[in-house]
Amino acid sequence: MNIGKASLPDRTIVRIAAHLPDLIVYGDFTPERPSMEYFDGILMFVDISGFTAMTEKFSTAMYMDRGAEQLVDILNRHISVIVEKVLIFGGDILKFAGDALLALWKVERKQLKNFITVVVKCSLEIHGVFENQESEEGLDIRVKIGLSAGHIKKLVFGDEKSYFLVIGQAVEDVRFAESMAQMNDTILSPNCWQLCDRSVIEIERIPDQRAVKVNFLKLPPDYNFDEFFMRCMAHLDYYPSGDHKNILRLASTLESDPQLEISLQKYIMRSILKQIDDKQLKGYLSELRPVTIVFVNLQFKGQEAAGDIGQAIQDSSVYIDSVLKNFKGQINKVFMFDKGCSFLCVFGFPGEKAPDEITHALESAVVIFDYCSQIFKIKVVSIGVASGTVFCGIVGHSVRHEYTGMIGCFTSGWNRGVQSCSCPSHCKVVGQKVNIAARMMVCYPGIVTCDSVTYSNCSLPSYFFKELPKRHMKGVAEPEPVYQCLGLNEKVLFGMSSLSCNRQEDYPLLGRNKEIRLFLHNMKEFLLSQSSKVLMFEGVSGYGKSQLVSELGYLAQAEDHRVIAIGLTKVSIHWYFHTIQLLMASVLGLDTCKHYKERQHNLEETVKNYLDEKLYCILNDIFHVQFPLTREACTMTGAKKEDKIEALFMNVLKETSKDEKLIFIIDEAQYIDITSWEFLEKLIQKLNVFLIMSLSPFTNTPCQSAIAIMKNRNTTYIIIGEISSKDIRSKVCLDLNVASIPKELEMYLVEGSCGIPFYCEELLKNLDHHKVLIVHQYQPEEKSKVSWHALFKNYTKPQMNINLFSFSSKEDRIKVCDIAPGVRLKNMSPPSTLKEISLVQLDSMSLSQQMLVRCAAIIGQTFTTALLFEILPCWNMKMMVEALATLVQSSIFYCFQSQKELRLAAKRRGATREVHHRSMALKASSEIEGREEDQPYVLENEVTQCHILRFCKPIMQKTAYELWLKDQKAALHVKCARFLEESAHKCEHCGSGDFIPYHHYAVDIRLNTLDLDTVKKMIHTHGVKRTKEVFTNKERLSKKSDVLTDDLSPEKIGEKILYFFDITLDKITAADEILIPTESCQCQEVLESVLLPLAYHFTVLEELDKALYYYLEIVAGYISLNDNYLAYLHLCEGEKLLQSRKHDKSWCHTFESAIFYTLKGQVSFNVGQMVLAKKMMRKALKLLKRVFPYNCISVLLQTHVEKSKHAFHISQQGKDICPPGKRKLAQLHQQISCLSSLWQIYSLDYACHYKYFAHLASMMQVNSALETQNNFQIIIAYLDYSLHSQLAGYQGLWFKYEVMAFEKIFNEPLNRETVEIIAYVAEKLSYIKYIMGYLDLSIQLGFRAHGMWQLIKDPNRHCFVLQRLTVALFLKNRYQKMMEVMDWMWSFASVEEHAISQGLFYDICLDILLYGGFIYRTFEECLEFINDQEDNKILKFHSGLLLALYSDVAIWFARQEQWENFQVFYNRAKKLVQRKTPSVLYCSGFSKFMECQVLCLQKQIQDQMENVQDIGVELLKTLENLVAQSSTGPIFHPRIYHLMAYVCILMGDEENCNLFLRTALQICDIQGNVLEKIWLTISKRGTTYFVEGHPTLAN
Repeated sequence: MNIGKASLPDRTIVRIAAHLPDLIVYGDFTPERPSMEYFDGILMFVDISGFTAMTEKFSTAMYMDRGAEQLVDILNRHISVIVEKVLIFGGDILKFAGDALLALWKVERKQLKNFITVVVKCSLEIHGVFENQESEEGLDIRVKIGLSAGHIKKLVFGDEKSYFLVIGQAVEDVRFAESMAQMNDTILSPNCWQLCDRSVIEIERIPDQRAVKVNFLKLPPDYNFDEFFMRCMAHLDYYPSGDHKNILRLASTLESDPQLEISLQKYIMRSILKQIDDKQLKGYLSELRPVTIVFVNLQFKGQEAAGDIGQAIQDSSVYIDSVLKNFKGQINKVFMFDKGCSFLCVFGFPGEKAPDEITHALESAVVIFDYCSQIFKIKVVSIGVASGTVFCGIVGHSVRHEYTGMIGCFTSGWNRGVQSCSCPSHCKVVGQKVNIAARMMVCYPGIVTCDSVTYSNCSLPSYFFKELPKRHMKGVAEPEPVYQCLGLNEKVLFGMSSLSCNRQEDYPLLGRNKEIRLFLHNMKEFLLSQSSKVLMFEGVSGYGKSQLVSELGYLAQAEDHRVIAIGLTKVSIHWYFHTIQLLMASVLGLDTCKHYKERQHNLEETVKNYLDEKLYCILNDIFHVQFPLTREACTMTGAKKEDKIEALFMNVLKETSKDEKLIFIIDEAQYIDITSWEFLEKLIQKLNVFLIMSLSPFTNTPCQSAIAIMKNRNTTYIIIGEISSKDIRSKVCLDLNVASIPKELEMYLVEGSCGIPFYCEELLKNLDHHKVLIVHQYQPEEKSKVSWHALFKNYTKPQMNINLFSFSSKEDRIKVCDIAPGVRLKNMSPPSTLKEISLVQLDSMSLSQQMLVRCAAIIGQTFTTALLFEILPCWNMKMMVEALATLVQSSIFYCFQSQKELRLAAKRRGATREVHHRSMALKASSEIEGREEDQPYVLENEVTQCHILRFCKPIMQKTAYELWLKDQKAALHVKCARFLEESAHKCEHCGSGDFIPYHHYAVDIRLNTLDLDTVKKMIHTHGVKRTKEVFTNKERLSKKSDVLTDDLSPEKIGEKILYFFDITLDKITAADEILIPTESCQCQEVLESVLLPLAYHFTVLEELDKALYYYLEIVAGYISLNDNYLAYLHLCEGEKLLQSRKHDKSWCHTFESAIFYTLKGQVSFNVGQMVLAKKMMRKALKLLKRVFPYNCISVLLQTHVEKSKHAFHISQQGKDICPPGKRKLAQLHQQISCLSSLWQIYSLDYACHYKYFAHLASMMQVNSALETQNNFQIIIAYLDYSLHSQLAGYQGLWFKYEVMAFEKIFNEPLNRETVEIIAYVAEKLSYIKYIMGYLDLSIQLGFRAHGMWQLIKDPNRHCFVLQRLTVALFLKNRYQKMMEVMDWMWSFASVEEHAISQGLFYDICLDILLYGGFIYRTFEECLEFINDQEDNKILKFHSGLLLALYSDVAIWFARQEQWENFQVFYNRAKKLVQRKTPSVLYCSGFSKFMECQVLCLQKQIQDQMENVQDIGVELLKTLENLVAQSSTGPIFHPRIYHLMAYVCILMGDEENCNLFLRTALQICDIQGNVLEKIWLTISKRGTTYFVEGHPTLAN
């Protein structure tokens, strides 16, 4: 009995035999069907409890890794134990039913007594395994066993596919025995108890039953059971012995035998055979999968002979198989109990998914019901149909297993109390749906029933069903409604097909403005012309076609219009003249008649003038009336009847159209029958009607009449596109009845829905089902303390009427939506409805294409061809390109040549477009054929050129990803990570270093042993100093002595600096290409194609240290790209990883925490949350061992220390000092980043003592920079210190540090890094001179900076240079040059599709409109841009730019005295004021906002509001504080003083008004601010007149 496990041969026949019992493998393959074999034997029925609940848990789980493989592992671990025991004891596993199995010991009659003892021993050992075992899921796994013995019959039946059953009294007995068993019981049937050796079996009697319960075996002490066992096994023909004694099953040693293989294949399902050759059974087929179950139960008449029953089963199975085959359905199991036979049929197994699966299942059920009901020996046919997610997979042991869509339980408890129940009570499923199908079949015998999911999702009309009264179904706690499918031959009920044309006022049609405009245009032409019009809208399911045509029906209604709208269903296409029948019933008013007599009366009144009374009866079948039959009508041919009916309808319509304009609307027009198409073709030729149709793409070539209508010159054919992201957002807000949704939710739904309304609805339902969404009352930002997790909350609102969602006094009643804490939307499993759509596409592909899609799904939504090729198993490039070309053509993938092209495509959804079928038809057919022949080659060439691909629909990626098992996924994720790590650094343009300086040196990522060689290679290859080593030119920059001498004045130094920039620019331009990048920065591509996938792969692999490393790199990258929202999202992901390591006290963890807080601070700083930013920076500095003081005394002491340090560092310059190590450098760079932000934060505060904090921070920044010995960092720190000194009023210091910064450049080698340093210096100096009001010098430096950044190709820096240059030229009234720079700016912004550049451009356009007095871009264009980009994820959180834009628009509306519009944009600007940043853009925006407040004050004075004097005084104080604030540069002082003067004049204070005007004029003269000086002069001239002429103000 001690059988070991030997290695098994991997032959096809062995893999096939593992799916079949020895009873078949070694059976007789007679061609006769049905065939019957008689023998004696023992049956064991084992049922395991506990798996159904676990399956429900997995199938309803929220996330993608919901454990199909975990489920199958747990299940197979337990079942394998049972299988091993059965095989060891000589049994043959006949059938699996998921968590149950039926085993057979086929023996001679005389051996039954001994073998029953062996089988009882086997059952007791099985119980022993499970008695004290608990699975890892916490489930109590127990078994129940029933045993029977006696005569058994084997029935083999089928045709192309073969099936087998064991039938007879022993089969009934084993079911009965198991039904009586409790957990851990073994029950012997009465016959088994009679035949066994009673002397060795201790039993317990069951009251009122002949069956007995086994307690134990009572073997004598000297009894040698092993010897007895081996004697018994000698009687079994196929028990392993001799050379095969160490294997479990003899069939696993089968030699190749083509004839046997062909015979065995007939017993295997198609989906299994497809995979056996690929050796991927478990990997491909085990999954939780949406399917449709059809349970067919046949009850036989009386005590029929086995042969008679066999023939009935044979006839039924052949017919069922033929029906299912048409729609890719399969018979999964056949069972025989209680004189009844049940077929478990499944639609949607892997590789067999078909469109409209549920409808096909119902159609199949009805025709199977009709056929089987006619078979003589069958008494009752009952069919249950259910749809949902069930477990589909390989269940069993490696040597004996089966593919199943269910888990079995074989309990007779299902049918207790049900008379003559033939339900196979072994149908409990992993997933409740098979259970429900079986229960419906039992509780509603003699009919076809379906559950509510099947009813709702099929494409059959509702009048094909009837809701049935609810009945108690065992195991179903809350039964859903059950429907009877009445069949496809019921009479049409008029009125059921009408389409409502009522508008839902509270739920408008979104995103279909173009379609409505096309309709209105065609409607206008129709009303003016005397010809018909046809408007056809094509779109796939889910695009909202029905709602669109319903809206058009509403718009078409008028006093003299007759709108008739109908909706067709799939069955309509099979019925003669069905569409016209429905339309004419509505025209004749028959659709509202309740009885046929009423219809008959109406018909008589209408047709009496057009049809002979003797021919009325030809209308009987069409309108279901009962006119008396006449001889004339009966003798007419069919063609003549059709002509008469057609003529009648034409006459009726002609008469009707005289009084009313006829507008026919047909929804789902692809289901129009051929005869109706022919009638419609004649109708539009003869009469003046407007025909509106919505249809899905034709699956087959449409009929000639349909093609003729499409090509008609009066037909407009529209392909409906996706709706925009704004419309998706508005739809979600309407569906949830909220004013706003989180940005994360919007991104999830926009990306997941692909602009398809149905997808959006299903995703929302799925979120609601899992309780992901929380709707609550809105809390205004001002009333709530801004925390990190609330930083980006509720910023997206629908593009609806502004009054509905604007924040008003009713804010407390506004509801908003949030996401439940801890939910990861991106990992959510797709809804089963959408998953089913993807599975249909997957299963229609070849196996190689499926493998490619599944491998691509591992990489992610977007992937590169290089990485895909890396992980594809044993593919060559040609194979991959051919497969990709096919999949691109099938709209599975999009292909792009660059990430930029991908981003642009993502912004532009498939728009609605018009198709000109007539023009296409006129093209030469040979030209079209030639193009079709060349298309595969063109596509392959296109794919070859493209390096980036993306799934067209994210649902496909998620669906394909879920098909992998956990171990397989892990192996592929490792492959991806190994490939990507070599490219995990900045782009070559930016020096190929880390996004966080020296990051990989500071954090020893070699702690991760996943891929040590790759990590070493990366560290060696991609160091930070790479630029100096590779891109060095022999030429060097000028020496200091050549440019600056000690005796130069500041003015001369300025001239020399400009000269230096000029000659350097000439050198760069003249140098070889090694100094100038060939392409612009590609860091965004690196983030999207390398770092994001790496973080994802390592997270899946649970390599959390490395995942955190890459998330921090990603955040730093997005901050550098000004995308603070994505930086925030990925920081939140990083925070979860960081918290999982909170007990780690290592230096690496401390440093990663410091980086984390630094990045948090930078994001908060960039979006204007300075309190939070300051808190984060202080935390980071503490971890970096650079504590920043909290009080003034500590600041003074620390300042003294820093001055000493500074003096020491300056004294050490020029000496040969050992540079700091890489870890120290990483630490210093983080310190510099924090301190740079801190001094700017402190400079924003009005309190005078904070300038000491700012001064200390800026000095500490300089000292940390000097400690790095890195010239670039030192230059940045010097220039920051210079700017701080000028803003804070430290005279003398600023000039010194500017010169010191400039001196650092001299004598450097001319390489890319040096070029970038020089460009930065030019830009920074231009910025400083601009903000300090030195406009001429700022312009000169700005032109130099522009020239350099243009060569360097860095759009994120270049756009700000152009903006400041344009504004400076504008202030100088140098309009011609300004227009030239504006042209550069627009060209740059439009080519790069750079959102910030576009925003800066339109801000200047509005300034020109408001202050320049001429138009560069119209106000309408500027406003359109602002509205379109309102939710741009980059612009949205750029508070300074948005503040400027909103204030500009508000000022415009105020000047136009459009105060309602003013208030809208003023309120938007007001919300941004609190998000202040120390930037020029914020200062500019805030000064404009103050102008808005001044205009508000003017309006309040005109309206004579109360407290206006107090408002004016408060406004004046705010303006005075603004001037006093150190962060407000002098460049803004003239405008602020001008506003102060205006406030004074409004309040009647002429003296202070003149004082402020004089001050502003003096500053303008110093700065050369010509534009402001002109406005000041105008204001000064009008001051006296204004005061004297305004009596209220004069008083």
